[in-house]
Amino acid sequence: MMKRTVAIACLLTASLSTGFAQTWKPVADKILSPWAEQVTPQNAHREYPRPQLVRQNNWQNLNGLWKYKVSPKDQKTAPTSWDGDILVPFAIESALSGVGKRVSKDDAIWYHNQITIDKKVNKGKVLLHFGAVDWQCDVYLNGQHVGSHEGGFDAFSFDISKAIKKSGKQDLTIRVWDPTSEGPQPRGKQIINPHGIWYTPVSGIWQTVWLESVPQTYIASTKQTPDVDQKSLAIQAAIEGAQATDEILIEAFDGGQKVAEVKGSQADLHQLKLNDLKLWSPSRPHLYDLQIKVLRKGKVIDEAKSYFAMRKISKKKDAQGIERMYLNDEFIFHYGPLDQGWWPDGLHTPPSDEALKFDIVKTKEMGFNMIRKHIKVEPARWYRHCDSLGIMVWQDMPSGDLGGNVWDMQPGKISSAKHDKDRSPESEAIYRKEWKSIMAQLHNYPSIVIWVPFNEAWGQFKTKEIVDWTIQNDPSRLVNGASGGNFNAPGHILDIHNYPDAAMPSPELFGDKYILALGEFGGLGLPVENHTWQQKDNWGYQSFKNADELKKRYSGLVDHLTRLIPLGLSAAVYTQTTDVEIETNGLMTYDRKVIKIPVTELNGIHQKLYSKELVK
Repeated sequence: MMKRTVAIACLLTASLSTGFAQTWKPVADKILSPWAEQVTPQNAHREYPRPQLVRQNNWQNLNGLWKYKVSPKDQKTAPTSWDGDILVPFAIESALSGVGKRVSKDDAIWYHNQITIDKKVNKGKVLLHFGAVDWQCDVYLNGQHVGSHEGGFDAFSFDISKAIKKSGKQDLTIRVWDPTSEGPQPRGKQIINPHGIWYTPVSGIWQTVWLESVPQTYIASTKQTPDVDQKSLAIQAAIEGAQATDEILIEAFDGGQKVAEVKGSQADLHQLKLNDLKLWSPSRPHLYDLQIKVLRKGKVIDEAKSYFAMRKISKKKDAQGIERMYLNDEFIFHYGPLDQGWWPDGLHTPPSDEALKFDIVKTKEMGFNMIRKHIKVEPARWYRHCDSLGIMVWQDMPSGDLGGNVWDMQPGKISSAKHDKDRSPESEAIYRKEWKSIMAQLHNYPSIVIWVPFNEAWGQFKTKEIVDWTIQNDPSRLVNGASGGNFNAPGHILDIHNYPDAAMPSPELFGDKYILALGEFGGLGLPVENHTWQQKDNWGYQSFKNADELKKRYSGLVDHLTRLIPLGLSAAVYTQTTDVEIETNGLMTYDRKVIKIPVTELNGIHQKLYSKELVK
């Protein structure tokens, strides 16, 4: 049982009112993080959700209490009665939703809200945005179907302008279906029956829902790619409703001072030339500001703000002829935790933006310079925090459609085993569509330096084709094609997993072709009483009775890494940032209330990994 129950009485804000007072409280059956105690329907994730394309003054947050109902999957018409209230944007299974209810592949989740659109938003085109909804979603406004979407980890939006009533409240209804582990879609660590390394399902809305007013011609997105060698930023904007003669003006600022600009056709790829480059790195995460304007006959008809960084990730051989990873043409050993991004109270959704940032801040303070975002995509603000704080990110594709192939952890081994899964055309199409969308939406975040399309053979298919396609899709980053096994066509990186001890691929066999990485290791477990998901049957890859034993073993693992780096190891990922459900192998407890090894001591232990003397 949860150690504390938090009850918070609240009234809905005017824009989210359903006409009468409501009460809400987290479901009282699990531990809570400190930030959960501060959550109310009025303050649930109120921050602007899209940091790479900002129009600050014409948006409206729709998070808060909504009505919900779980119906049979085959029900296609909106319910006339509701099961109760749910706090958006927390998944129905989570404690912070106020519901804590499991759903199956035979169920649909319905959401309903009567919204009053702010005057500043109810003009021009009105877009309805979703940060993420897991998995299949249909949206209705005032009884009109305004759009459908499939994908649990990518943002999407619909133009709802024509469905808005001229006055009064607007009826917004959403239907969601999520088969979790009983469907072929990307779902990450979710499973119908949680156990071991597999966790509680996350269904329905789990990121911010919001409205935005835009003009008839507007900037829908941008693609920004730094080229350090050419001292330029390649930038192209996708403009909805553009006319052939429209122009785009792009201006770059450093500390409020304009340092570059370019103007030209809205349809072209533009090169923003910069002098006196300030490069982004973990030790100096310098960011430039961007102002993007659409011009028609010299008049500004839309504008948005963004930001970028100048950084280069590449590979080349060291003095021994072994491939190494370079940031801005300097070798830097990548070391960071496997970060699952799960919360005891919100599951995929942190209780607040402060909580979202906390894990990154502590990771940096611990002396790590990288995070492997494992089998999950975070809200956009998480990547903004990584950009600002100076943390490199290895971004995994969430896995799905598991089973039907063999996991082989031995690189160089030849066998008759079936390593690539035969996925249905539907399953393949779902993977490709969502991976492409994820890469496009995350492209502008400079902290992301590596894409990871497959992990431990989970749903791995057509490996060479997918890895090559990932590389072609974004040649500005490196690709770790098959983290931890099934190494046919691994891309730029050969990445083994080994628990608990540190290890590496053979430099003699593979070092002349691939960057050598230890994609997972460690997993040292320490359950902390009153801070575990359940009271017993918790586990780690190797468990300890106290923090002193844990620290001694961990320090030994890091010492071993310092002996592997000169041999050719370029990166290592320690499992893991926090405990997750019954896994107690985190550096922090699941509720983030206990850090098992003091931050300053961890930082001191890690500094030896970054010595320039280790690699010539």
